[in-house]
Amino acid sequence: MAKTFAELNRNGVAQGLFLSSGILKGGASTQDKLIDSVEILRRNHDYRGYVHLKIMPGSERDQVFRAMQIADRISINLEAANEKRLPALAPHKIFFDELLAPLKWADEIRRTQPAYNGWNGRWPSLVTQFVVGAAGETDLELLTATAYLYKNLRLARAYYSAFSPILNTPLENHAPENPWREHRLYQSSFLLRDYGFDLEDMPFDQGGNLPLDTDPKVAWAAANLAESPVELNRADRRTLLRVPGIGVKGADTILTARRKGAIRDLRDLKSLGILASRAAPFVLLDGKRPAQQLSLL
Repeated sequence: MAKTFAELNRNGVAQGLFLSSGILKGGASTQDKLIDSVEILRRNHDYRGYVHLKIMPGSERDQVFRAMQIADRISINLEAANEKRLPALAPHKIFFDELLAPLKWADEIRRTQPAYNGWNGRWPSLVTQFVVGAAGETDLELLTATAYLYKNLRLARAYYSAFSPILNTPLENHAPENPWREHRLYQSSFLLRDYGFDLEDMPFDQGGNLPLDTDPKVAWAAANLAESPVELNRADRRTLLRVPGIGVKGADTILTARRKGAIRDLRDLKSLGILASRAAPFVLLDGKRPAQQLSLL
């Protein structure tokens, strides 16, 4: 039986439905039930709202196509970073054939089929999730998979879930993962997706993991910008996005503000909604270091 969950916005108000399920009589059989559930909502109850539909391991290509015609978002959870790590989490799942293949089918469908075949004339967005810390994987392995999905399959977002043991399961004695590791992976994932960073820019240690005590963007800037600060009045958008405290909207705001005049002090940055204290150690304003110098961390 399909499980239906309300997806909540930041105010806790239901804004759509997330349909998932346990696997009953195989992934393909379960996927049919999920698709039937959404079709009942759409056809019999005229539900026009948001639907996030889970794709089961072992689903068939035609089922993925049908799911994409009736949902706003679909998800296929890889769980592990690669085929080497998956058996520790799900020994009966096949990484390439059951998990990665449906992601590739979804991207192929979006690239080759007209968007009017999708729900409301659009193909759904695509997301996945990784379990962190249960299979001995490194952050480098997780972010290598993430970077591939963003670049090659146009993934909308990767989710990370720090492992927490559950009684009476095979991993009940496995230590829980530090939630800060999950947080650093999210930060790095957004750098890869939205900020033009590459895997080579990530501050991995020799073991392939991120430092838990440092924002990865700040760590990169400390190594690369502390002695070569960015002139905010001349830098292009890609360079602006490398500066801590400057996000996607902030970079665009700076580019717009520069058309009206030079940015000369931190008060100008603050007025633009920039986290000036974070940016200060790494920038020049009209050729000068900002008067205020704060800690890099």
